[in-house]
Amino acid sequence: MDGKAAQLVELMTSLEGNDGATGSRATSPGAGPRECREPVKDNKQITRNRPRTFPYFRYLPYEVESEAKRHEDFKEILKHLYVAIEAGDFAVGAVHWTRELRNWLGLKFDPTKDERIRLVKLYYELALAPGVDITAAERFSSMFMVLTKRKHYLRPGTDLILDWRPLFREWKIFVIPTESGMIQAQNAKRNYKTLAKLCTFAQLYFDPREIPAMFEEILPYFTTSFTEGAYVVTGLLNLLLPTAPPPEGEDELLPQHYLPTFFHLWSLVNRSKVFDTTFLDLFSRLARDSLVASQVPFTESGIFTKEQSSSIFTAVLRLLEIPVGQATSPYSPAIDVAAGLAIMVERDPKKHPIAHHIARWIVMSLSPACLDQPDSIMTNLEGLIQAVETFFHPSNSGAWTKPLSQLVYYLTDFFVMRWNRERSGELEMPEERKLNDALKRRFVLCLRDVIFMGIYAKSGTAMNFSLSSLQSLAYLEPDLILPGALQRIYPSMQGLVEVHRTTSSLRALQVLSKTMVRTKGFRCHVTTMLGLSLPGIDANDLDKTLYTLSYIQSVCYNIPFHDLTEGRDDVSGSMLAVEWITSEVARMEEEGANIQLDYLNGLSDVDEEMILRSSTASFPEFLSSFLGKVFTLLENLPDASRPRSGSPEENVVNTLPAALTPMLASLSPDLYELALNKIADFVGNHVIHQARDAMAFICSALCKIDPARALKRLLPVLIQSIRTEIDENGAASTRNTGTDVLPRDRGLVWNVSMLSMSVVHVGDAVLQHKQELFDIALYMQQKCIGLPTTHISNFIHHLLLNLTGIYTVDYSLYEEDVLARGIGPQDWGMIPDLQNLNIKWHVPNKEEIAFAVDVLKAQGENALNQLQALTAGTSSIKRDGVGKEWSDEVSRNLVLIRLLLSGVSVLFDPKLESKADTVDTDTEMVDAHSGASEDDQDEDFDAYPGNADENEGRPTFLYPAGYMLKEDDNLYNELHAFRERTGTVLHEVHQFLIEKQEDDVACFEPLCNAYRSWFVDVGIERSAHVLDRVQRLLSADIHPYKVSGLRKEYPRPLLLRRANVYHLQRLRHNSYPRPRTDLAKQLFLDLAQSSVSAYREVRRHAQSAGEAALKAVIGSRLVVIPPLLEAMKTGVRDQDFSRIKGAMYSLLFGSLNKTIGRNWRYAPDLIKAYIEASAADKPSIQKLCAAATIYIMEMGRPLERMVILDKEIIQSVAPIEDVSDTIDRKRKKLSKKRANIESKKAALSDELVDLARKSHWKQASRTAAIVITLGLRFDSIASENMIDLISKGAIDSHPGLRGLYAGAFVALLSLIETRAAAKHSYENYLLDKQHIQGKIQVATRQDDPNWTPDYLASFAKADTEYYVDHDHPGWLVWDKTMPAYKASPEGDVEFDDTETKARTQIGRLLDRAWFSAFFGFLKQEPRDSGADRFRVSNAIMLAHTFDLMYAGLTSAKYTDIQELIQETWVDGSDKHQHRATAEILGALLTSTVNKPLKYRTMIWEYVFPKIQQVFSDGLTPENLTYWTIFLHLVTQGKDPRRCWPIIDWLAAFRLDMESNAAFKESSKIRLLQQCVTDLGWHFQLEKPIIEDFLLHIDHPYKQVREAMGLSLSSLYRTRYHESYKDVPTLIRSQKEASSLGTAPYQPTEEFIDTVHETFERLEKWRQERTPGQQTPSSYTSGSKTVLLWLDSTLSSFECTQLQQFLPNVFMEQLLYMMDIREDQELQGLAYHVFRNIPNIPHRFGDDVELIAALIRIGTTSPLWHQRLRVLINMQVIYFRRLFLISQDQQMRLLDCVATMLEDTQLEVRLGASTTLSGMIRCSPAALRSKMVQDFNKKFVKMLLDSPLPKRPKNGVSGVSTPNTGTSTPTPEHNRLVLTRHAAVLGLGALVQAFPYKSPPPSWIPSVLTTLANKANNDPGMVGKSVKSILSDFKKTRQDTWQLDLKAFSQEQAEDLDGVLWKSYFA
Repeated sequence: MDGKAAQLVELMTSLEGNDGATGSRATSPGAGPRECREPVKDNKQITRNRPRTFPYFRYLPYEVESEAKRHEDFKEILKHLYVAIEAGDFAVGAVHWTRELRNWLGLKFDPTKDERIRLVKLYYELALAPGVDITAAERFSSMFMVLTKRKHYLRPGTDLILDWRPLFREWKIFVIPTESGMIQAQNAKRNYKTLAKLCTFAQLYFDPREIPAMFEEILPYFTTSFTEGAYVVTGLLNLLLPTAPPPEGEDELLPQHYLPTFFHLWSLVNRSKVFDTTFLDLFSRLARDSLVASQVPFTESGIFTKEQSSSIFTAVLRLLEIPVGQATSPYSPAIDVAAGLAIMVERDPKKHPIAHHIARWIVMSLSPACLDQPDSIMTNLEGLIQAVETFFHPSNSGAWTKPLSQLVYYLTDFFVMRWNRERSGELEMPEERKLNDALKRRFVLCLRDVIFMGIYAKSGTAMNFSLSSLQSLAYLEPDLILPGALQRIYPSMQGLVEVHRTTSSLRALQVLSKTMVRTKGFRCHVTTMLGLSLPGIDANDLDKTLYTLSYIQSVCYNIPFHDLTEGRDDVSGSMLAVEWITSEVARMEEEGANIQLDYLNGLSDVDEEMILRSSTASFPEFLSSFLGKVFTLLENLPDASRPRSGSPEENVVNTLPAALTPMLASLSPDLYELALNKIADFVGNHVIHQARDAMAFICSALCKIDPARALKRLLPVLIQSIRTEIDENGAASTRNTGTDVLPRDRGLVWNVSMLSMSVVHVGDAVLQHKQELFDIALYMQQKCIGLPTTHISNFIHHLLLNLTGIYTVDYSLYEEDVLARGIGPQDWGMIPDLQNLNIKWHVPNKEEIAFAVDVLKAQGENALNQLQALTAGTSSIKRDGVGKEWSDEVSRNLVLIRLLLSGVSVLFDPKLESKADTVDTDTEMVDAHSGASEDDQDEDFDAYPGNADENEGRPTFLYPAGYMLKEDDNLYNELHAFRERTGTVLHEVHQFLIEKQEDDVACFEPLCNAYRSWFVDVGIERSAHVLDRVQRLLSADIHPYKVSGLRKEYPRPLLLRRANVYHLQRLRHNSYPRPRTDLAKQLFLDLAQSSVSAYREVRRHAQSAGEAALKAVIGSRLVVIPPLLEAMKTGVRDQDFSRIKGAMYSLLFGSLNKTIGRNWRYAPDLIKAYIEASAADKPSIQKLCAAATIYIMEMGRPLERMVILDKEIIQSVAPIEDVSDTIDRKRKKLSKKRANIESKKAALSDELVDLARKSHWKQASRTAAIVITLGLRFDSIASENMIDLISKGAIDSHPGLRGLYAGAFVALLSLIETRAAAKHSYENYLLDKQHIQGKIQVATRQDDPNWTPDYLASFAKADTEYYVDHDHPGWLVWDKTMPAYKASPEGDVEFDDTETKARTQIGRLLDRAWFSAFFGFLKQEPRDSGADRFRVSNAIMLAHTFDLMYAGLTSAKYTDIQELIQETWVDGSDKHQHRATAEILGALLTSTVNKPLKYRTMIWEYVFPKIQQVFSDGLTPENLTYWTIFLHLVTQGKDPRRCWPIIDWLAAFRLDMESNAAFKESSKIRLLQQCVTDLGWHFQLEKPIIEDFLLHIDHPYKQVREAMGLSLSSLYRTRYHESYKDVPTLIRSQKEASSLGTAPYQPTEEFIDTVHETFERLEKWRQERTPGQQTPSSYTSGSKTVLLWLDSTLSSFECTQLQQFLPNVFMEQLLYMMDIREDQELQGLAYHVFRNIPNIPHRFGDDVELIAALIRIGTTSPLWHQRLRVLINMQVIYFRRLFLISQDQQMRLLDCVATMLEDTQLEVRLGASTTLSGMIRCSPAALRSKMVQDFNKKFVKMLLDSPLPKRPKNGVSGVSTPNTGTSTPTPEHNRLVLTRHAAVLGLGALVQAFPYKSPPPSWIPSVLTTLANKANNDPGMVGKSVKSILSDFKKTRQDTWQLDLKAFSQEQAEDLDGVLWKSYFA
């Protein structure tokens, strides 16, 4: 069954993210529905705003608990949770009670709103509390999400408001660069993905009144000078900004107030995909939440203005990345790379696809206001779809296919959801904003065509999306979708077209079936379609078979298979329907794709009903042929491959029962009789081995529908066949090896399989055949051996399940009363009433249970006796060590026992063992076990960690689940006695096998499985994962019926299955872990013993059985840990590899590792054994050890020491009674336990340190890794021993170890610094409160207009009182203060005794020899080239050591260091010397950052001359990168005045035109550029540098030019800043400027002059250069420098700075540069820059000049290359700016291209033709049709007005090439040819603009005939063009040619004959 589920899920889950859980929250805006607005009941009673759709409790077949009991349990859970939190027990206690709470909620119980609010606040607090264990915090976060998952629990704003600051505080640590100069060793940080998810859920509940505060807090960090800042700010705003509508009357909070600012921020980072995505996400949520609020103004563009909405649509076009002509991508890859840390605040694009944001934004902005406005969201959506519609065509697939189909899917999905929720009143909104019918119609028409293309897509995903969209559209407007669908589906079902179209049509039918059945007129087509789909069942094409079955299944769920003509005189037989269908199909063929079938008005209700009745007369015929097809399919199925391989035949076998169950259920009684006889005959007369399972499933379906009739017909046949097979054919009389059933046994297996599937889940009907079933079971067990026995045991298992379980036995589509009154046409597609279902349940009666116990005893006692006989040697079958008979018998009986146990699992009482008081309540034992399992990986149930306190009983919340037996019942005692005896026998068998048959793997497997069943199958058959399986199957089946915005509109059988699942959930909830009995303990020890067996298979089975069993029994972990540890130790001692592996897997890779990590009685031994094992000489063990290191290191992590919580929130959940004693007791106990564990950790750490010193490097490296987590602690820092090990280890000779120790060394020193900075207090450390040396807050003079210029000017001088290291203060806005650092801090950091002691000890070890060794290692040649770079980690480590040196603590003195540096440098001839020196000098400079002035001066005086020397003369290409990174290290994120000497010296650089050392010059520029990028807008020495560069742009050396171009770009980029005085001013000025805010990056006067002046020089040089000059000239060199500068700027975010120069300054110059053939590099660069022009985002109306320039060059330029090249950009600009370009500009562009068709140069004409067709193709429909008409007239007239002159017979062959003969073509002739060619190309462009329109538009045939008649015979290029146009037309229409041909009239077709398609005779 699993495969079946997986396969169905495969089929259906193409549409991610739309299950109820995620669907509803992402989308439904605003407050809940009306129910909750009545006189508000107080929140103390109500639980949710919308009552549950499905009454779960009412439908159960037994009494359920009272609401009061549920609430009591809830209170109990809360009490324990409160105690755990107050006692500080988070990782175990709080997590456990959280899980209990989750289970409680999982049973569909609801707390009241008040309680829920308190819980939400509590978990929000816990999830973000500083100091909570990370894994626990994850659990709390996920609980928070569960509690707020749906909007209808709590309304944002009214019920609950959360504070955004705690989340912001967490984010700050991640993404806002540390405000301190030092590196933070924050304790293991939480997962940022969880934080982002938390934001998604919490954001709804943030208060809109907080918006101004958020801006104040977040916006000041915005800066593009250090780009990361910009990304972080937008990312954070997207995650945190509340989008809920503000309270009425507060206009400052309306979105319209701050939107201009957002658009402004957006335009500050152009050409970035991340920015586009982020803002679309944010805007789409704003649109969603503002839609419902009447106080937010709303127009035809939603809450946006026209300009805003056009800009967003333009961004949508960009995001879809549709390729246009030869354009490059609109995004620049270099930009988003700079996002840095901000990657964390982006949403995951897989879970939040961009299409989802776009669709949400569009649909949530729609309203009836869109209908009559020319520029509304709706018109733009139509424009968008029309522009890209050709990209939906299957022949045109590519990277855009998935996003486009996804977009349409989300559009339809959101629209349907809004429609449904507005109709149901769930979405409360102003009337005038509600979607209406006209809008719905327009929406459907807009998407209809592209969907009909999309369903034939080549890619599976795209097809799935399109089919779902088709379903939604049909749901909205059946009359618009179904006719077109049927028109396409009929031909493909009749086999007239390609196969893949048939599959698509079948799938389309499947999604449309529900709508068709419910729509008048169209439902008459259903039976015909069923008939047409039958040929799809075909063993040669299994995929098609799958789709056919799915289609039939979906129809069967919606209609009754009852012949509605029975007993009526007015209609008989199916003639009427057949005639009607025939006429309809003929009509479809006539009218083609745009057919209208108006059944609503065109067909009277009476006629429609007659036709429908008549059509049902063909059901009997359909059923017979369907079953016939199925049998043929089964006979021809290929041999089954491995099970669960996902092969197509397996899928078919799994889909058959899914299709047949609803089908058989919907049959009328006489049809059922027909089916029963056909199936029974087939089963009786055939044995088809590979179709066995499929046939068994069919029997099962048959018996479930009508058990009594079916069993009566089937059982006698099957039982007789079984006896015959055994008695006469000798089936199952010999054992066989392998897994294949012998041919002789196949008949038996076939019949047994049918039998076993026929008696499962059919209810008490089997009691009629009680004796036969009992006898045949015994008979088979006596007679059979070999493989068939498994099937026989399985039959008994099924019989037991059937007798003992509670399940639904009701598969009917209708309630009893409906069936009683008779089915009629009105019952087609009926929707069941959820509140009034009458469910038939099977509840076992006394007789059934007695029968089950009889079977169990008869079979079970027999098996147990046989097992005892076999092991005792008294059986007739002996262990001779040769044959396998003995093993076979043992296995057979074990399998039987396992199946018997799980068959009656529901009768075992899970509560029994908690009554028998068998647990030794030794506190230590239970306590140690506290929190056994933290893993929820196991899909079947979550373990229950014994929550230890001897006097507090473990509350288990059991709820009635229909348990049958009473405790004093005989049957009850017999059952439990049997289970007890089974356990004992299993133990005996295990003992025997271990002693005598240790290598008998075949017996161990069934033995371990029997163990597993014994442990876990109590109360529910858990080993079979029943619940999961049933749930997966159900979710696969309801998937097609989910409609957004509707709740559970499923067919009746599926609703009944939902009730069944709920019963199973209760069962599973009750099967809690049980206390441990002595027998259980014994069996656990057995499993532990086999887990370390010498045989791999045995180990694996025992381990997996053990893992499952541990979760079922409380306290079991402590039983198995000691023997496993012992095994590991002996294994290590004796080098017994298989034992080591077994023990490691069991202890470290399962749920035991958590227990050991908490229980330090065992951890030290395990860790030592692990280290020993890591020396084992076997690769597989080495691999294991490597994988386990992380678990072992986890064990050493410090425990939670302090958690900082808000007391009020915790108190809100305190229970009424006083629990303070319990809390105190628990707290004491915990702290004692923690102290105990920490002391053990310290002891172990010391032991390991000694071990690490003397062991082999491999072992040492494992040890070192563990010691580091064990030994470093905030309080004591580290033991002396350990400090010694680490400090010496940092200069170990083994490189791997050295790296490890160096890491630890840095961690140690950072810990000391962090501890000092937190003022030695752990609380400060957790709250991230740091006291940083010399840090101050400087007040800014916000109101002083000269403040910003003065502030910047101060960076150009060396002296200052304070340094500003951060880039963001003042870039966008000024805050009141800014962080800065004193220029000369007094005194040093204060260290306390612990810190000083550690520092002194380290210092003593750092003598000259230590440094000498370390420097030596720095200079070594790296082992691989990848490591050959400046290693920042080395510099950081050295900086820490130098810090100790300044404090006078190191043995080595400053002079020693200086000497050692000299020794390292030697002469600087080798790159390794450079690398080492750069690292050391970098360390020296960074170590002095926060030191008093005297140290800094001392160091700089020593270092600077060295650097100067290197920069002047020592740089080479191989060491330049080291020094660049050195510079980066020294300047990045620092005030330029900190490293003034270097900056000053580099900035003084001037080009030396005399010098011929190109590298020397360029490398200095490179270093300078590095400084500029690192310092950003704080670099203030640019003026002379820019002047110098611009003077020498024609520098002869390429390297220098490149460096200059990039530097110019960087210098200009970092000049920009906005510096508003405060946030309100920013927001106000943006709002006043325009709805898009101000346009950034406006060039200054000075810049404008510079550009003009530069280009004038270039023009002058161009005139001076002689054309064709091969050598470089000033012109070519200068141009390259400028191009590099432009290229770098245009592909960056400040590209709009150059906008005004594009049309008149750059464009023509670029075109000239592209014409310089002699210099390829220049051509390439110019072309690259030129192609970037249309990617520059212009605002609305800014493009006039650019377009004018393009047109001017295109029409007047004397050079044809230039004319051709501007065409590229015209098309791209036209497409990219579709929504921003004015109509007038559009027309001018089109006219210009049309005129260019008459260009004298052939290439330009062809280019213009392609461009024109592209432009027409992407224009909006209205404009498109107007242009087509105009151009069509114009070109036809051109063609007819210029006929070619008749020519003499001996005329010229060519036209354009003069012949050698006398007749040269005259200019007049040439002009004619040109005009004719222009006209032909123009008409061709019109035709090619509609390549996939099927059938072709009405004007195309006449155009084609005109071409064929008037120009086809032209000689030369004109005729050639005509022929290629005609043949292309046919080529793109291969798929639909038959249909398209119908668009031509008879004469037209004749005219084209022989031209368009070669006639056979021609």
